[in-house]
Amino acid sequence: MEKNKDTYYTIATNTQQTLHKDRGSKFYGYGFAVTTQQDIKNCIAQLKKQHHTAGHFCYAWQLGERYEKYRANDDGEPNNSAGMPIYGQLQAFKLTNTLVVSVRYFGGTKLGVGGLIQAYKTSAKLTLETAIIQEKTIDVCFLLLFEYPQMSVVMRNIKDQKIKILNQNLEHNCKLTISVRKKEADKIFTLFENIYKVDIKKL
Repeated sequence: MEKNKDTYYTIATNTQQTLHKDRGSKFYGYGFAVTTQQDIKNCIAQLKKQHHTAGHFCYAWQLGERYEKYRANDDGEPNNSAGMPIYGQLQAFKLTNTLVVSVRYFGGTKLGVGGLIQAYKTSAKLTLETAIIQEKTIDVCFLLLFEYPQMSVVMRNIKDQKIKILNQNLEHNCKLTISVRKKEADKIFTLFENIYKVDIKKL
């Protein structure tokens, strides 16, 4: 991923079930919007209840705004014949915070490693083609601390810079939690750092 990039792609919601058939075998595809490894475990557990007679639950996931973590799992299929083809589609669609699972029911005919690679790739591709994909910004949060007399200058800068306020406590000692795009973060930090009697801290 490009070092200075401050956006990423993910799926907006879980996808509809898809079905790919190959020589009797059925591959049910699912895409899930996830942000933690616990989310992933929960999704797979849910599918295992739903498809309790299926032979394989092969999957791949990618997590993190900067695409930091990923994993591919063949779940008993030959090495790299299932998880990696699914992961390849996550890469092709440039997605993170996404889990794709392909649930296989064996149809009686062995597909061979090449056939499996193609089948799992197709299952994942069909699934992601049904997804609503959205681009999100990588944001940085700051805490602003100031007293009431500085309120007007702080709020004017927030309005001028179109800064998002996440939280505010405007008593005698005012606290504002703000969120800005990563590429704007240094500029915004310097802006508030230079305002008299305003403290800014990165969260």
